[in-house]
Amino acid sequence: AGVAHADARLYQGCQVILTPTTDTLDKQRQQAQAIWQALGCTVLQMSPEAHDAAFAAVSHFPHLLAFALMNAVTSQPQGQEFLSLAGPGFRDFTRIAASDPKVWRDIFLSNRQQLLLQSQHLQTQLQAFEALMLQGDGAALEALIAQASSARSHWHLKQHHHPQPAC
Repeated sequence: AGVAHADARLYQGCQVILTPTTDTLDKQRQQAQAIWQALGCTVLQMSPEAHDAAFAAVSHFPHLLAFALMNAVTSQPQGQEFLSLAGPGFRDFTRIAASDPKVWRDIFLSNRQQLLLQSQHLQTQLQAFEALMLQGDGAALEALIAQASSARSHWHLKQHHHPQPAC
């Protein structure tokens, strides 16, 4: 929105990941790291392959899930009625489904191998949940839910000082 909205602290506390390759000169990597650190960022370094695997799991795949869930609900004859009954959980889960389709098309295609691997992991988990529901095994179902609940309770998102961080 222009210079009037400039914020010198825009990147403070943000995480930046450098993904050097064998062609990256050490001097260039050090300069990039110094620039980001001067802006207040925490700089991590990983291989492009490790980056793609990690971000398929924690960024790209959640977007895929949000798009798929919206399509799954709205493709049903009573989908609009279902949406009219949706609350904050559905809103929060699907917020990212409003993202730019062209951007996500390109991300999905460029990182398809890792996304397909994440899809396989999710399918394994869904099948485990479905099998327990079919069996009526409440104790085992509760254990799977508790496992996820505990993992989520112990995970802490690194917070940024801005309400809507640039990073």
